[in-house]
Parts: sequence; structure tokens; C-alpha cells
Amino acid sequence: MSSGSCSKKNKGLKRELSHLAIEEILSSVGSPHQVTRASLKTRNSIADSMLRDLVPSLHPLRFKDLPHANLGKVEDFIEYFEVAGKVRTASGIIRSTISHLEHSSLAQLQQRHQVPFFSIGPMHKMAPSSSTSLLIEDAYCIEWLDKQAPLSVIYVSLGSLATVDEKELAEMAWGLASSGQPFLWVVRPGSVRNSDWIELLPDGFKEETGERGRVVRWAPQKEVLAHCAVGGFWTHCGWNSTLESLSEGVPMLCMPRFGDQEVNARYICHVWRIGLECEHQPEVERGEIEKVVKVLMLGNDGEEMRRRATLTKEKVALGVRKGCSSYNSLNDLTEFLSL
Repeated sequence: MSSGSCSKKNKGLKRELSHLAIEEILSSVGSPHQVTRASLKTRNSIADSMLRDLVPSLHPLRFKDLPHANLGKVEDFIEYFEVAGKVRTASGIIRSTISHLEHSSLAQLQQRHQVPFFSIGPMHKMAPSSSTSLLIEDAYCIEWLDKQAPLSVIYVSLGSLATVDEKELAEMAWGLASSGQPFLWVVRPGSVRNSDWIELLPDGFKEETGERGRVVRWAPQKEVLAHCAVGGFWTHCGWNSTLESLSEGVPMLCMPRFGDQEVNARYICHVWRIGLECEHQPEVERGEIEKVVKVLMLGNDGEEMRRRATLTKEKVALGVRKGCSSYNSLNDLTEFLSL
């Protein structure tokens, strides 16, 4: 047997052993068997029909919405789940969330863990916060927004960790260009593979969009989402971004990348019904992007999402007031810590 064949066989054995070890860990912290299996497999190895099936006992999630394991070092994965398992021994749990949005899920968790739960959020609406980003925010984009019509701009940001390749960048660019909508697009330095910044934007894109679009390295997101010109948010569905968008009543175009983002997107689109999914993920296409941007920004469905998002904004504002849910939870936490 050649050394190459041995190497492949060893890698395959190591991967299978890793799967077995991780499945044992997941089972030990209460992960259902079917969920464990689906989370560990790559999406390409599962029939599309199964991916769209609902997960037993995890309504409204489908198998395709579950975080999936990209195995690196098995030791790192084991450490992660050991930390997660320690939740069972906690004397209390703090959740960064809005209680009325996740009432059913929070009730199930409360029943399972039998310890005090403190649902406090969104924190940026309860106390002044400073930016924790290492990137410099482009304050001039606010001046650009000031010149745009109300609810006309789609804000695009895929967060501080996600990356795209050159093909994805081009499809996003031409989808935005073809939509005809004004846009503010955050392209984080290093977020485009094999590029420092926007060197790989397709030829003719800037000429096509002109003053209708603005591309920046980073933006003051909370201020952007609160601006009257912003009518939609194309997002990776990170939890902080989700809470910030909900807080300002901005409907979302969802393009989750990893981790809990698929779960968040499912709730945004199918439970709270204030967002749209890009249907052809992970390979986005310019035609699909153009279509969903127009639906979100100009269509009747988008208008209905905007109405529901506005109602959510009002509930969020109510929850952080004195005597209401998040305010009371923060007081309860203060008393709990003083015991």
C-alpha cells in the first residue's frame, strides 16, 4: 500500500473516531440522536428532502437550520462541549434576549434547568455602550444616508467574522446594482478571500451604481439601523445584529454563514416573519439577490414585514422601560447577586 493511501486511510479513521467521540459528548449533554447525526454530517451528504424536515422536539427548526460541525481538532470540540455542559451546574443563567420574542423557548429552558433565568436585552437600549470594534467606523456614511429618501436604502453587512470569495462578491455586487436600490455596503478588510479590501469588485460596478451606492470598511451599525433612510438590512443573522435590527424595526434579508446564524434566520423569516431568506445558499446568484432585494424594499410582502418589524420595535422599547420585562430582569439579577 502506498504512503498516500495509508495517509488517506488514517485521516478517514481519525475523522470517524472524532465523530464517535463528539457524538458521545453531544449525547451526554442531552442532544437528541437525530440532531446529533444531522449536526455532524456535512450538508452535501444529506438528502435535501431530509434537510427540509422539521427536527423532532425542536419546532420550528429544520435539519438544515442546525449548526453543523466542521471538525478541526477533536480536543477543541471536546473542550467546547465540556464548557457547554457546565450550564447544567450553574446557579443562574443570563440570556441576552427579548423575552416576548422567545417566550416558548425560554419556558422550555427554564423547565429543563430549574434555575433562575434572567432575560435581559437588548443591552444597548438599556445603557450607553461604546464600540468594541477594532475597526474604525466610517462616520461619513451617516452624512450620505442623510441625503437619501426615507426607507430607500438597504444596509449590507455580514459581520465581523464571515468571509466571501471573489465569485460571491461579484454576485452580491451585480445583484445590488441590478436591484436599482440605494445601498450602504460594509466590506470588512480581509473579508474577501485573497484580497485586502475591494480590489476584486467587478469592473464596471462603481460606474453602474455611482452615487446610489456607498461601500465602506466598517459602519456605526446601531446608528445606521436607526436612520430613517434605512428600509432593510442584508445580514448574516448574528445575534447582536439581529437584536439591533429588531430594536429599530428594520426587516431583514437573511444570509446566515455559520454557528447559530441559521437558527436565527429561521426565527426571523418563519416565526417573527420580518425577513426573507436567500433561497440558493450557499451559492448566491445575482438574479436571486436582485429579486429578494426588490421584494424586501418595494414589494407588498416587504411592506408587511416592515409593519411587523415596527410592532416589534415598539414591544422592545416597552420591555426596557421601568417596571417591564427586561428592566425587571435586570433588577432581579442585581438582587440575586447580592444574596
